[in-house]
Amino acid sequence: MRMNIHKSAEDYLEAMLMLKEERGYIRSIDVADKLGVTKPSVSYATKRLRESGYISMDPAGMIVLLEPGLEIAERMYERHKLLTELLVGLGVSQETAREDACKIEHDLSVESFEAIRKHAKEHR
Repeated sequence: MRMNIHKSAEDYLEAMLMLKEERGYIRSIDVADKLGVTKPSVSYATKRLRESGYISMDPAGMIVLLEPGLEIAERMYERHKLLTELLVGLGVSQETAREDACKIEHDLSVESFEAIRKHAKEHR
């Protein structure tokens, strides 16, 4: 099921998941650094994500991904990793592959992604 969520919200949730995996915690300032955005932009986005039930904040001000937000973040991160791997396998540089995967991951249909996933699995 495709939830109606904006690309920027998907980017924020994915970045939050990546930070959680890298550091074990998620701080707004780290989200800003990772996405190359301002702290006020992160404040606005986190407010919207909280209101939508995707994240919460713990007493120390750390961001916590809630189940709906985690589902979206994991889906985007899986797409990102697989698309990056595929592009690198085709001879694209790591940096360009990551940038292009970020653009493709949001607009690719479930059907097309499943076909790519199946193809990648068969050819590993």
